[in-house]
Amino acid sequence: MKHFQFRALTATWLRVAAMAGLLSLTAFSAVAAAAVKDNTKLRIICFGAHPDDCELQASGVAALWTAKGHKVKFVSVTNGDIGHWREAGGPLALRRKAEVEAAARILGIETEVLDIHDGELLPTVENRRTLTRLIREWKADIVMGPRPNDYHPDHRYTGVLVQDAAYMVTVPFFCPDVPALKDNPVFLYYPDSFQKPNPFQPDIAVSIDSVIEKKLDALGVIVSQFDEGGANGTADLFPADPEKQKQRHKQVRDGFARRNQSVADRFRVRLEEWYGKERAGKVKYAEAFEICEYGRRPDKAEMARLFPFFGD
Repeated sequence: MKHFQFRALTATWLRVAAMAGLLSLTAFSAVAAAAVKDNTKLRIICFGAHPDDCELQASGVAALWTAKGHKVKFVSVTNGDIGHWREAGGPLALRRKAEVEAAARILGIETEVLDIHDGELLPTVENRRTLTRLIREWKADIVMGPRPNDYHPDHRYTGVLVQDAAYMVTVPFFCPDVPALKDNPVFLYYPDSFQKPNPFQPDIAVSIDSVIEKKLDALGVIVSQFDEGGANGTADLFPADPEKQKQRHKQVRDGFARRNQSVADRFRVRLEEWYGKERAGKVKYAEAFEICEYGRRPDKAEMARLFPFFGD
């Protein structure tokens, strides 16, 4: 209903402008069509604890969405300022911000890094407000984040904060400075391998074969975390010799390709549900996601609308 009202109001305004001579009839038709088309575009916001988490988990679907004109934003909830074996503090935070900005340019998305210290994230009311505002400001149809059972406290609390926001985004007098969403977004979890208290169970698996090179290119510019090993790296991992650096870069790139191959193999049955057995059997690389019970509970038809890739 709200889309109809938007189109009706937009068309009325444009007709008035055309009759007043402010717009030619040709321009009126073009602008009206663009306004209606833009209103059908999906808006997706993805949260990760550190500047590399969203890129690892959702770069493939992000590239698929942006190729169809949909809008995607990655948010790093901490600045990653202790995530390296050699450097830390402000210089590292700036370096990691620059890395994910470079990745965003490759993927064609927006990105934001919050100024919260790495390793110190807590599920406070203040942080709940921050994520709630970000989701509302983005007018999200889909919100992604980690599950709250994970080895890293920042990952866990990012998951908790996203869960907490799943209801609050629709409550008008929580953060009343930003209008509440009328429709609750679909909230989705990234995959992980943790089994307790409950394992990840995907509701959707998506082939990223057509964009795997773009995903690997985006991950390839996050050198501090991958080529250099992040907090657990060493000088030996990324030596000064340029030829050995190239070898290390290829090793990392090949490892990420295998990672997405393993997702496809692990969730092949789920791929079959969305692509059919014959097409699913040919999928080499995939990303998968689980519906969070706290947001809107879409049926398969709505999930197909939100992930408009299966007919490609």
